[in-house]
Amino acid sequence: MLRQWRPSIIQKAIKDPRIQRRQVQFRENNSLLIPNLASAVLHRSSPWNCRLHHSNRSSLQFDATGHASRTHTTLSAKSEPTLSDAQRRTIYALSTPPGKAGIAVIRVSGPAALDVWRRMTRKKKSGDTPTPWMLQRRHVVDPETEEKLDDSLTVFFKGPKSFTTEDTLELHIHSGRAVLSAVLRALAKLPYCRPAVPGEFTRRAFEGGRLDLTQVEGLRDLIDAETEAQRRIAVSGAEGTTRARYVALRSQILECLVFVEGFIDFGEDVDDLGQEAMIREAHDRALNIINCIRSHLDDNRRGEILRSGIKLAIFGPPNAGKSTLFNFLARRDAAITSPIPGTTRDVLTLTLDIGGFPVVLSDTAGLRETLDTIEQVGVGRAGNAVKEADLSLCVLSLPDVLSSPDNTLVRVPDEVKSHLKPDTIFLLNKSDTITSLPPNQSFTFMEYGDNYSRRPQFWTASLRTSEGTQSFLDGLAQFLQSRYGDGFDYTSPLITHARHRDFLEQAVMHLEEFIAFSPSEVDIAAESLRYAARAIGSVSGLDVGVEEVLGGIFSSFCVGK
Repeated sequence: MLRQWRPSIIQKAIKDPRIQRRQVQFRENNSLLIPNLASAVLHRSSPWNCRLHHSNRSSLQFDATGHASRTHTTLSAKSEPTLSDAQRRTIYALSTPPGKAGIAVIRVSGPAALDVWRRMTRKKKSGDTPTPWMLQRRHVVDPETEEKLDDSLTVFFKGPKSFTTEDTLELHIHSGRAVLSAVLRALAKLPYCRPAVPGEFTRRAFEGGRLDLTQVEGLRDLIDAETEAQRRIAVSGAEGTTRARYVALRSQILECLVFVEGFIDFGEDVDDLGQEAMIREAHDRALNIINCIRSHLDDNRRGEILRSGIKLAIFGPPNAGKSTLFNFLARRDAAITSPIPGTTRDVLTLTLDIGGFPVVLSDTAGLRETLDTIEQVGVGRAGNAVKEADLSLCVLSLPDVLSSPDNTLVRVPDEVKSHLKPDTIFLLNKSDTITSLPPNQSFTFMEYGDNYSRRPQFWTASLRTSEGTQSFLDGLAQFLQSRYGDGFDYTSPLITHARHRDFLEQAVMHLEEFIAFSPSEVDIAAESLRYAARAIGSVSGLDVGVEEVLGGIFSSFCVGK
């Protein structure tokens, strides 16, 4: 037990570097502020604890706020408070997928990462300080019992040269369920450690300035990437290419603001002709920025679609082969197929990689008039799926849409016509049932409504015999490439998330407001430019400060003659 503390001993303890490191401070009334009893003077392992244990003078009592005052009560080690999450700044988590594997990585980050290395790793003839950024083979042990838990490779990253900009420790251990559980339990025994919440390591990297928001999103997209197109977009975001483009766009707005602020602050030193030239230059720059942003906004959401997946809906009349096509593309029996019309009642969805593009494929109910209440619900959902899809694929049974085997006119059923879009593509299935059909037969689509001003894209195949299916797959991949890939800058897409588009639209709105103001309202117009810069800065987490504007003015203008 601790009792009878002398103020001189407390003062001496506070000057100890081991105690100063734990941020023990004095208030103006000389009462002791100890944010963490277990990590300050009262820690069981503290040398000052042992020294104070034998003192026979007045002791200290801690109130609910963590402040110490002189009393004659006796403190017991059992009265140490539990640390809050805010006090436990050192976090840990499993950074690799759980399960049986050769290697698992447990990451520890925070001010006590070095102490974790000292208390949980052992090696004969080794010092108390790790060599930063170098893998070392060490035993992982329980911090209380010293029991060996595993043989591991450890690497210590000295902050700020780490991902989180903090001291970081990685334990490379064997990925077995018992090993992982034992090491994680051992970490939980350290009072200053706590499990990380989802994304906390990356959040600390953002707060430490290692990443901006676009890089954070790019890192997340890179982890979630399933296709080549998604990987290429995510890499450019994680590397900072997207960030650089937003920074450049924001800098252009700030340059425009420099002209306006210069006019406001120093306009009286310039003649009328010079004033008009400054305002005209600012307006011209704003118009160029608006045109640049609009060129990105008019990209048909290609960046967002490629990141989240192209929504492709399969639709058509019953028994045309929609579910068979769905299974063919999925390469498994994902949907029930039968010769009975109306088998599919709901929308089935799966994600595919077609030609390197992410495709979210949906199988829908056959479109027809029906008295079946459940099937009516399915038909309604099919119509909604086609309406919300980025691309729709209409599957037709070739014998059913041709008036005769020798006829090349395709008649789309009336129930399907209302769901056609200008970019709907067609698959004419069951070509094996028409023996007189020559290879690469061309067809003319009739009576499909007024939605088309050009000949639709179509393929002929037999899903039963696989005849023509490879040509269909190749043609579909080429169609996706021409629609979403051609002319698209994978290395530096500007818009890959919906929030990017929202902030860019806000920036355009504020820039247009700036241009609409008259020269006499230039002080109000300057606020619109600031709002536009803030909107762009919000994409990457930046903001506009006064010093930036002033720095731009004094570096661009010759002021102070």
